[in-house]
Amino acid sequence: MFIRGVFFVSIFIVFILSIVNAGSIPTFKNFSFDADKIVHSVVYFILTYLGLLSRFNISKLTLSLLIFFFGLFIEIVHFFVPYRFFEYFDLLANLIGVTIAQLVYKLKS
Repeated sequence: MFIRGVFFVSIFIVFILSIVNAGSIPTFKNFSFDADKIVHSVVYFILTYLGLLSRFNISKLTLSLLIFFFGLFIEIVHFFVPYRFFEYFDLLANLIGVTIAQLVYKLKS
């Protein structure tokens, strides 16, 4: 149950950080393109891995797809936020993070 709580708090934090102006967060505004994509991959790895550890009553694939679609939803929201932009490379980085989490989880099981 603790892991599920951490998972849901993490989802909330990622959502909030995804809609605020990244330029107002000193650590984020200086990220290069590569660093930004690495952060996306790490964040979605953590979200997926926490979700898998939570052992929800859905398949691992379904959970991973839901997390990826959460990232897609955030990118769509960026169309409506004046200081954010939809980026296909963010989606690719998210997918890489989700996929690596799936692989690590499978190897550890």
